[in-house]
Order: sequence, then structure tokens, then C-alpha cells
Amino acid sequence: MITAINKRNQALVTRASKWLAKYNEANDLRNEADDSGDDKAFKKAEALCEKSFNNYLELVSELPLREKKNIEKVLW
Repeated sequence: MITAINKRNQALVTRASKWLAKYNEANDLRNEADDSGDDKAFKKAEALCEKSFNNYLELVSELPLREKKNIEKVLW
């Protein structure tokens, strides 16, 4: 779990970090599907990537920039 710089933001930081982790997992699946040439799995992983990254961006837009940098430093 990532600790927020400001404790008031902890709930949003936790939720945003979970969505970024889901995006990273889906991105790995998408890369594997692309390497193997499986179009169906690629499209499914692509949709999951899009959904999870959009949710991450929505949550991060409510956080200060330093919190966003903190999350990305740990998970990227």
C-alpha cells in the first residue's frame, strides 16, 4: 500500500494506486497477446487497459500533483 504525503488524501491515493496496478497487469497481458498474435485476447486486454487507466486518471485528477508523482514513482 502506498502512503499518501497528506493523510487527507489516503483514500484517493489507495484507490488510484489500485487502478494503476490493474492497468499495469492488463498492459502485461496485452503485450503477451500481441507477441503471440492472439487478436481476441489483445482486444480484451486493450479494453481492460483503457478502462483501468481512465479510472486512474479520474481519481488522480482530484489529487495534488505531488501525490500523483508519489504514486507513479512507486508503481512505474
